[in-house]
Amino acid sequence: MSIHEEGTIVVGKSDGSDTRSCAFDKVFGPTASQADVFEELSLLVQSALEGYNVCVFAYGQTGSGKTYTMKGECGLQTEGVIPRTVRHIYKKIEELGILGWEYRIEASFLEIYNEHIVDLLEPKKHETHEIRMVDKKGQDLYVSNLHIAKINSQEELHECLRTAQRNRAVAATQSNERPSRYHSVASIRLIGTHATKQEVSGNLNLVDLAGSETLKTNVISPYKEVKETKNINKSLAYLDYVILAILKKREHIPYRNSKLTHLLMPSLGSNSKTLMLLNVSPLDECYKATLNSLRFASNVNNCTTGSTKKSPRKNLDVPK
Repeated sequence: MSIHEEGTIVVGKSDGSDTRSCAFDKVFGPTASQADVFEELSLLVQSALEGYNVCVFAYGQTGSGKTYTMKGECGLQTEGVIPRTVRHIYKKIEELGILGWEYRIEASFLEIYNEHIVDLLEPKKHETHEIRMVDKKGQDLYVSNLHIAKINSQEELHECLRTAQRNRAVAATQSNERPSRYHSVASIRLIGTHATKQEVSGNLNLVDLAGSETLKTNVISPYKEVKETKNINKSLAYLDYVILAILKKREHIPYRNSKLTHLLMPSLGSNSKTLMLLNVSPLDECYKATLNSLRFASNVNNCTTGSTKKSPRKNLDVPK
């Protein structure tokens, strides 16, 4: 695996056979830092502050590094997209405050496992969570019984993130499962009000997708493993279908076929800006999965959702 030009990746087996090349907006090599990755998407955080729906998701096979990209590790150099986004939001809010803007922030953290939604801030087994429309227009939705945290400071948002990570780790330990078996979604709502009574509202979704996998026959709990893998691959396939339907400008987009695409519907439609971070493995045994991931990413890269608009609140112009 190598990068021949900026934005072009060449993959092949170690013996030099089956070489393929793919072009993307940006390709990060093995020496790229977490800061390099975040720099490419930092403008999307600004877009959410301006009133756009924004979705950033990490896609790839199990073990390819999605969670490291999104979460990272402790320390300023190794932290991932989500903690860097929190810090960047408050940096921009401080700058916009000089121009007369004040922001309210709401946040929620959830996982989708076997087509069931789990609240990561207040995980209660007896609670059911359904995706519902805010109104008949179908332009916005919410998840029933989901805890929405009112954020008053940068530290509170960081604490919500830590709580979600702790609950995710506890759930994984109790069920003897890895985080790669779940789709994890961090949602941050940014509501800004200007001194002139202008108002803007944007949603930022940061998604760590479950890893795409092949079925294994030598597992301890075959039924459970098969069910999980089928649900993961089915939801990722429906994401592919949705992207393809948008690409081909079809009249019907099958958002409701899975919890994942239904939940992300406002961030995949015309009123949105979407960025996919594709993680691939350089190992020979992962070659087929890498090609499948690159094929899907090529569809995403060619996809145009239409004219992007700000969330319909009021007549807005956010100073830059």
